Amino acid sequence: MFEFLQNLEPLQQGFWYTAIAASFIFLIQTVLTFVGGSHGDVSHADFSGDSHADSPFQLFSFRNLINFLLGFGWSGVAFYGSIGNKSLLIFVSALVGAGFIFLFFILILQIMKLTEDNTFKLENLIGRSGEVYLTIPADMSGKGKITISVNGTSHELQAMTEEKENIPSGHSVRVTYIYDKILVVSKI
Repeated sequence: MFEFLQNLEPLQQGFWYTAIAASFIFLIQTVLTFVGGSHGDVSHADFSGDSHADSPFQLFSFRNLINFLLGFGWSGVAFYGSIGNKSLLIFVSALVGAGFIFLFFILILQIMKLTEDNTFKLENLIGRSGEVYLTIPADMSGKGKITISVNGTSHELQAMTEEKENIPSGHSVRVTYIYDKILVVSKI
């Protein structure tokens, strides 16, 4: 199958074998990424030894090794005839391999920008309106409850008010600030 490689110089053979093997593994990784979900990145093959599941990019990972070898191998094959100095050829191929890792990093950063953070945070409720569910006592003397909708989800949360009279069930309120993880509201 690879008879054409038998008549090549050893360095050129090395570039071809590296390019073919890296392309094959890259193809498998790509298919597993789209079909198998978490199996696409072999995270247990990290060279750093510690798993950083929350970081979007790991410099020393199996995927980056394959990206480097892909760029290194194919640039070595492509430039073998045009760059006569073998040391320069290896250096240029290594630069292209590092460029592949850099391009992968930029691609991951762009994809990470598309993610949406749907984490529920009380701070995001300031200024939003809701409806009193359980009467809220006046002058911060007790807690009531309001229902408030955030990102299409209804939440029932404890609330207090600084107003001089109780806010009965069914009234609309606006969150003014947060005091000790309790919403402080006022009538609308």
